[in-house]
Amino acid sequence: MKKLATTLVMIMIVSMNGFSQETRERKTEKTPLSAEQRNQLRLKRMTLELDLSASQQKEMAAVIADQSAKREAKMAEFKKQGEAKKELTADEKFTMKSQMLDEQIAHKAKMKKILNEKQFEKWEANSEKRQHKMHKIKRGHKQKNDVKDE
Repeated sequence: MKKLATTLVMIMIVSMNGFSQETRERKTEKTPLSAEQRNQLRLKRMTLELDLSASQQKEMAAVIADQSAKREAKMAEFKKQGEAKKELTADEKFTMKSQMLDEQIAHKAKMKKILNEKQFEKWEANSEKRQHKMHKIKRGHKQKNDVKDE
């Protein structure tokens, strides 16, 4: 009886290990989309959510492309700083956060110019939901990292 139980446990361990390797392999098989493809998908999602007209779609495509280019540049900058392991000073952090808020204000003004009042309200509501969701995810990662560090 003990041999049977031990054999079953061993089989379960081996099969679980096989499944976990399959999921790791699937995750590595993902090929990232190009910046243009991501922009097109984002525009289509916004068109569905906000019911954009053709002229609004053209304007939004330009805004999305500009925002994407800025994001790529910022990510490259952060990656470079991360590799250098340079700690930011308080003034640098303030400047960076101030710059980010200025960009958000400018983006909101562009959106207000492109969208009608009803669309803008819906866009703001969706933005708040996304922002809340990101904060929730970020807090979850911090909590997991805190547990790992201990």
